[in-house]
Amino acid sequence: MVEITRVLLLLKNMVYESTSPQETIRFARYYRKKGLDVVVVLWGPMGVLLGKKDKYGSPAYDKYVQECLDLGVQFKCCRLACSLIGLCEDDFINGIEMVESYEVAEMFLEHQKDGQLIISL
Repeated sequence: MVEITRVLLLLKNMVYESTSPQETIRFARYYRKKGLDVVVVLWGPMGVLLGKKDKYGSPAYDKYVQECLDLGVQFKCCRLACSLIGLCEDDFINGIEMVESYEVAEMFLEHQKDGQLIISL
């Protein structure tokens, strides 16, 4: 049996109309505090909105994303999804890395091949 050391969390749903963003943040913190390497992939035109800085509304997602970053959680944002809704790197919380869609596809393969945990919310 393979020991789980890495977690890939995928967020593609609406930010303010589902619990997926809150669950993603909670899972990321939980797994990171257990000592696992955690990568959150923000993809799809709605998923990338979690990484956009200076959002209005409740909950205070910017604060929670920053807390995760401070814990060592990596956030990767799909450049294609951003371009579809007119966002660029400067629109995102510092520390969120832009990646190409093929890099996201490679992360799926790596985690699957290594028997690591992949969760889509």
